[in-house]
Amino acid sequence: MSNKVRWGIISTAKIAQEELLPAFRDAVNAEVTAIASSKPSVKEIAARFQIENVYETYDALLEDPNIDAVYIPLPNSLHAEWVIKAAEKGKHVLCEKPAALTAEETAHMIEACHRHGVIFMEAFMYQFHPQHQRVREIIASGELGELKTMKVSFSFFLEGRESNIRTNPELGGGCLYDVGCYCVHAIRNVLGTEPERVFVSAKKDKPGGVDLSAAGFMELKNGMTALFDASMDQKQRHHYEIVGTKGCVRVNRAFLPQLTDGVSSITVETDDGASRDETIAGHQYVLQVEHFSQCVLEGLTPFYTPANTIQNMKVIDACYESIEREAFVTVD
Repeated sequence: MSNKVRWGIISTAKIAQEELLPAFRDAVNAEVTAIASSKPSVKEIAARFQIENVYETYDALLEDPNIDAVYIPLPNSLHAEWVIKAAEKGKHVLCEKPAALTAEETAHMIEACHRHGVIFMEAFMYQFHPQHQRVREIIASGELGELKTMKVSFSFFLEGRESNIRTNPELGGGCLYDVGCYCVHAIRNVLGTEPERVFVSAKKDKPGGVDLSAAGFMELKNGMTALFDASMDQKQRHHYEIVGTKGCVRVNRAFLPQLTDGVSSITVETDDGASRDETIAGHQYVLQVEHFSQCVLEGLTPFYTPANTIQNMKVIDACYESIEREAFVTVD
């Protein structure tokens, strides 16, 4: 293999066009050599990003022997099918979040990746922004005292929802799958602990429909609590706050710092009345692509492991079970 991973893009999804294709272009160890879609716009997109090979079907792309890895930004309900098909063709896989619709489905497709010797990673891009490591450093310094709770919010107002895949239950729609998964992941990722029990309530768009908004409470194994709210029916918010006995830290653009060219800020307040802001910059999509590509080039396991992905889905499973049962649910 050369010093660059050769990538194929499965679909012309909006996130691929707006975020990942520019990130692949800027990454030092990756190049997109193929894209697949039955949509007529695929040729224009290929020309815009100088992608040499265009395929009308995903299967045709997977047959290309000159592709090392694929990026899969398909509707949630199609992730497992195409991750498994890619693995069977020997392609490493970067798959959009959520990895699948259940932990069981996730484990099945990850087992297929292991069986065929390919690397898998779920694309939680936000975790690659350096601001979160800075938060861990502040926590480790003891400046916040004993940690007590974490509060996470991620919301946006979904326009044209009647025809959007996010409101289609058959395609894996719903705010927990779309943005709530970030809230769950951030609690686990930043604090380095696991939820023990969860209670979640949700508002659905219609009977039998998807969750438009959800709010949750978690009891964590380290003795802390966590709260989150996620919505496709509210103004855009994407922040989290961690509160201790001596201070708190707030990440003001936790999940979408690309909206301000990768520049984010964190605010630290202590009980002596002091407050400071720290500005931190980074391109989380480029960093994600470069990390995964380096794993492919060197045969390494991504720092966000498949086992961690399965555990995140177990928590999401518990959240949905709690919504249905209207009760606390213990996380497996």
